[in-house]
This record gives sequence, structure tokens and C-alpha cells, in this order.
Amino acid sequence: MIILLRLFPSLVSSSTRSIRTILRVWPTDAGKETCVYPLPEPQDLFLASQMKFEDFQRDLRKQWKDLNACSAETEKVCNVSSEEHLQPFKDKMEEFLTRGKNIKGREEDKLRETGVCLFLELSMFFSVKPKAGEKEVSPNTFFTVWHEFSSDFKELWKRENKCLLQERLKAAEETFRQAREKATYSVKPKHASGIVSI
Repeated sequence: MIILLRLFPSLVSSSTRSIRTILRVWPTDAGKETCVYPLPEPQDLFLASQMKFEDFQRDLRKQWKDLNACSAETEKVCNVSSEEHLQPFKDKMEEFLTRGKNIKGREEDKLRETGVCLFLELSMFFSVKPKAGEKEVSPNTFFTVWHEFSSDFKELWKRENKCLLQERLKAAEETFRQAREKATYSVKPKHASGIVSI
């Protein structure tokens, strides 16, 4: 895939024969009606380019603040309520708050792992450099390149896949025509008496 990304501009400018070659050797059912586009959809890559890890961190901080406010309100209600009215509410809220803290912790770990480790590792693997004025590669920088590539490649993919499909259809029609020509039918002449002898 890295080779495709680097060679794509020259492939498009040279000819579509190169794209056709890629389609023929691609490990899919290229040239068939069931052919599925093998790359992420351009729209998905565009949406990925719009995300910011800082927004996710801000949302997690807000959820933490909301969870702490809920915990404080639960404590106030528990302090004011009598013992006989307290029980179903207190157990349910403790379970809810514990589950919320566990989920929030897992989400922070996932964000840290994805944002810091995996994304930076991926951008280094593809040798994507940060834009001028940025300290590190942003999702916008990384996924914008992929969005453009995927959009152009999908357009060519559809066109060449359609051509391959038409070629296969012509080959099938030719095979059918040849099979029909080879088929020899022997017609025996009609007997004068009308009785067929076997």
C-alpha cells in the first residue's frame, strides 16, 4: 500500500494501464459485480481528518467533571435521606458511579494508546512529516493525504473495474458463441412412411 501511495501520481499521469494491472493482481474479485473497494471510503477518511485528539481529551475531562458532580449530588441525597428510603437509590448509584469510573479509565487508556502511541507510530511508518508550525503530525495532515489518494483511486477503481467487467462479459459471450458453433446437430431425413426406425 505504501508503494501505491508513493507511485499513485505517476500512475495516474502515465496511463490507466498501470491501474488496470494493479486491479488484475489485487487479491480481490476485481472485474466482477461483487467487487468491493479495498481501501477505506474517502468519506470515512475525510471524517477522520476532522478529528482532534484534544477534543476527545476535553470530552473525557467533561465526563469526569460530570461524574464527580453526580457523585457529590448522590452523597448529598444520601446524607439528607432517612435510612428506610435510602437503600435502593444508594446501591444503584454506587454501582452506576463505579461503572462510570471504570469506563472512563478504560477510555482514557485507549485514547492515550491510540493518540500517542499508535497514531505517531503510523505516521512515522508512512514518513508523514508535520506541517510547518506543528510539533507533530496531526490527524488532519495525515488523513488529508489519504483522503485525496482514496478519492482519486476510487474513481479510477470504478472505471477500470467496469472495463474489466465488460471484458469478461465479452469473453463469456465469445466462449458461448464458439460453443454454439461447435455444437453439431444431426438431422436425419424424414422417412416416406412416417415411421422412425431406431
